[in-house]
Amino acid sequence: MRIKHTFRLPPELGSKLADYAARKNVPQALVVETALASYLSPDGADRLEAALARRLDRMTRQLERLERHGRISGEALALFVRFWLTSTPPLPDAAQSAAQAKGKERYDGFVEALGRRVAKGRTLADEIPADIGPAEADGGSEPLRG
Repeated sequence: MRIKHTFRLPPELGSKLADYAARKNVPQALVVETALASYLSPDGADRLEAALARRLDRMTRQLERLERHGRISGEALALFVRFWLTSTPPLPDAAQSAAQAKGKERYDGFVEALGRRVAKGRTLADEIPADIGPAEADGGSEPLRG
């Protein structure tokens, strides 16, 4: 047996209810009944908390990946700069203009290659585990310090 209830809704909420019921092809009364049952359910808060916990866990994992990628990028840049500074001899003044022209040519090639690589979706962080052995990728090597 069902009990009849009469209640008033604000126009905006009434429109949303009608639109939702039409999209789902169910009576508005069923939508209201289901929503009330969910809202008044004693485990409703637990379900909401569990859903929020899952979302927060997913966001935490995403942030950890971003942090790891940032550390890898920083370490790669630092390693390159150290290598470049220790292996590049100073140039005589007469060779400066030719070196600058060659440097611009190399930089333009670098930017072009970087653009192609980014467009393909490839990243250094994705390649690191493939370039090192599985044992090292699982923590056998020294961790990166941030």
